[in-house]
Amino acid sequence: MAILSSVFDPKTIALIGASDRTGSVGRLLLTNLLSSKDRKIFPVNPRRSTLLNRACYPDIRGIPEHVDLAVIATPAEGVPDVVEQCGRAGVDGAVIISAGFKETGAGGLLRERRISDIRQRYGMRILGPNCLGFIRPDVGLNTTFIENTPPPGNIAFISESASLGSAILNWAIDAHVGFSMFASLGSMIDIGFGDLIDFLSDDWNTKSILIYMEGVGNARKFMSAARAFALRKPIVVLKPGRLTEMTKAAKYTDAAVGNDAIYEAAFKRVGVIRVKDIAGLFQAAGVLDSRKLPRGPRLAVVTAAGLEFAYAGPGLMATDALIDLGGEPARLSPETIETLKNTLPPQWSEGSSVNVLGDTDTAGYVKAIDACLNDPGVDGVLVLYVPMNIAGPEDVARAVIDSSRKTTKPIVAAWMGGRQVRNARELLVQNNIPTYETPEEAVRAYVSMFKYRRNLDLLYETPSELPERKAPSKPPLRRIIEKAVSEERTLLSDRESKAFLAGYGIPSVDSHLAGTLEEALSLAKEIGYPVVIKIASPQILYKREAGGVISGIFSEEQLRAAWGRMMSAVKQRAPDAVIEGITLQKMIENVDYQLIVGSQRDKDFGSFILFGMGGRNADLIRDFSIGLPPLNRTLAKRLMEETKAYSLIQGYRGKTPADLNALEEVLVNFSNLIVDFPEIAEIEINPLVISDGRPCALNARIVLGIQSSEDWLFIDYRSQYPHLVISPYPIKLIENWRLTDGTPVVLRPIRPEDEPLAREFVSSLSPETLRTRFFSSLTSITHEWLVLFCDTDYDRHLAIVAEIVESGKRRIIAVGTLHADPVKNSGEFALLVHDDYQRKGLASKLLHLIIDYGRRKGLGEIEGQIMTDNDKMLGLARKLGFIRKWQEGGTLIVSLRLK
Repeated sequence: MAILSSVFDPKTIALIGASDRTGSVGRLLLTNLLSSKDRKIFPVNPRRSTLLNRACYPDIRGIPEHVDLAVIATPAEGVPDVVEQCGRAGVDGAVIISAGFKETGAGGLLRERRISDIRQRYGMRILGPNCLGFIRPDVGLNTTFIENTPPPGNIAFISESASLGSAILNWAIDAHVGFSMFASLGSMIDIGFGDLIDFLSDDWNTKSILIYMEGVGNARKFMSAARAFALRKPIVVLKPGRLTEMTKAAKYTDAAVGNDAIYEAAFKRVGVIRVKDIAGLFQAAGVLDSRKLPRGPRLAVVTAAGLEFAYAGPGLMATDALIDLGGEPARLSPETIETLKNTLPPQWSEGSSVNVLGDTDTAGYVKAIDACLNDPGVDGVLVLYVPMNIAGPEDVARAVIDSSRKTTKPIVAAWMGGRQVRNARELLVQNNIPTYETPEEAVRAYVSMFKYRRNLDLLYETPSELPERKAPSKPPLRRIIEKAVSEERTLLSDRESKAFLAGYGIPSVDSHLAGTLEEALSLAKEIGYPVVIKIASPQILYKREAGGVISGIFSEEQLRAAWGRMMSAVKQRAPDAVIEGITLQKMIENVDYQLIVGSQRDKDFGSFILFGMGGRNADLIRDFSIGLPPLNRTLAKRLMEETKAYSLIQGYRGKTPADLNALEEVLVNFSNLIVDFPEIAEIEINPLVISDGRPCALNARIVLGIQSSEDWLFIDYRSQYPHLVISPYPIKLIENWRLTDGTPVVLRPIRPEDEPLAREFVSSLSPETLRTRFFSSLTSITHEWLVLFCDTDYDRHLAIVAEIVESGKRRIIAVGTLHADPVKNSGEFALLVHDDYQRKGLASKLLHLIIDYGRRKGLGEIEGQIMTDNDKMLGLARKLGFIRKWQEGGTLIVSLRLK
């Protein structure tokens, strides 16, 4: 497979479909390519021998040099044959500008599939079809037919839509916005968002990425690439379609959560910021790389709107915008209010904003700003200036700059007016103060900064450990699935569904099947009244709608009557259903709260988890949040926090608060169940009741996504986790092993929860061991550093730790890492072994595991940096077949070809 640099940094380019006809796409493309720096351009047109004073070739095969990239702008009908010729000629990649593919119907879709097959056969990389191409202003490369090239900058812009991408690009050029890259993806038959993000992650010129997205394409690759990038630099996405998906159905418990809500959850999971419009896209890009990001949503507003605006005007506009966008007006402390009373005119406003009045001088502004910044209840300050103040616009701007230099909290500014405040705005911008023309723009920027910081905090948060539990026994549960498949049914019974819950430690009420009224009476007597009865039928998906649920049965007489009513109602509403009887449960009388926990399968992001307010009115209340498995305790807590139910279950009107730790465990265990069984398409626990603080599932429904053994084989062999876009913990890599002295060791992939063990491990290493691993002394071990050390993306990074138990305490004594580079299809390894456990076979074992893993991932090569005086590591590398590539100072690069 060709590497992406051949596409986006080619040295030789062929333009197939070149022309010199004025105004034609072929002419515009050729003109732009010929203006590229340090690249050889080969026009291809069978009807011409020269074009624009350049030799022209009849086809790709006639070009006398190896071609890195082919830009194809020929009629769609012939594009598959052109791609075939490129493959035979050894071309690494292609940009297909041509339109006329899946957007035109079945014939165009067939052409796309042909191109995809050809691409895979020759290992080519393809951008498009139906795209604009890409521009890299900093290296002088333009593969589009857009006449104007934007100036170099530090923003990369990726657009799925060619038309919108072109419009935004032209707008940005007029606004003098610079780009490190512009790329139009088109149909994304190969190169997608994830590929571009990976390529840009190593580009020093790119400080942020802006994306216009209509569909994610390869969701797994996007999630992995976006998370890696967002840990260091911001990604901002504009994705339309919020309303479309939500109008397709009415029940959020029936695949109507809305695909857009799942996109929202996915963006949050990987630290991506979503905006609502084009203005927000570029506005966010201008502030998210700021070193001062707010710790919270609480924004104080300082303005001088004049006495008549004490409770209105710009300050109130800013407050309204803040609330609408999810921010929070800061509540000043009594100490701050007292300070302001002593320094500001008597008429100053104590409302939602601090109005220092229009006759306040610059010193009054400074006192108000500094007082707000010093308030622990303030996360940031918005300074609003209107050109009716005694204090001049530039004087106030300088005061804001001085205040900003003395604080770690962000200040945003809105200087309202035209020419009179233009110089002041420029002064603020030059000093890195986010500055806007209206209060709403400034508030939007602040909220974007807060949301980005919140997403980063989530990425860097260390989850707490779950209590150790016995691993679930999967064979009995798989036999339940086998039985259902053999009976050609996809709906599991309540009892079967609850067997899965029990296997994963999720508490539930026992269900008892009664085929006759007499059996029901006997069971009720055995378990005790009151009871609940539910219809048992494999054809009835929603029991309550069919009249198949009756609760509050306190006696034998009531049970007899309820049986009759239920059977009559079900026969009337579901006449074709096969009735197996009823399931009978002990009724829980003391129910404080009703929740719902569910999972469904999304077409883009696979299985997702839903949590919210449950019960029979769940569809009307529609209070829910979405998360993607796998979950840890931190993610489970965040899932709950995003609902109104979270406030309710902490104690409402004297009710017992829910045990939040127990709920976190339920969600994590539920996530593990989803991860382990790709055969399950849908699970719903509704209600999950809270009684005396403890969660308990009253009703459970599992729907299988397989109907035959052929489906099952497809799931097993296509991928280990085909239903997930985030790779779960690779439990299969856990291995019990012994050091050469016989000490038992567990070798396992690292987990985010390992941060305390990792800190202890690194802190106990000698300076020499740290030097040979990190090439310098490690002066401090920060939380952020440990997060990157422990929290790996199992899709592309591997960190195997060696763990022992000493005096009943777990301890890490070594770690081996492999960081895969998806752009180069290679990986970089590193080893770190504790001083007390060196020369006991650990380094060799870890490196063998790394090599095996790299081969399984399909990497072409792995390499490592070793200090030239690290004789032990150099000897091990030589023994395992590594070769020396090059040497830089005191560092040697060794590599091993894996295929």
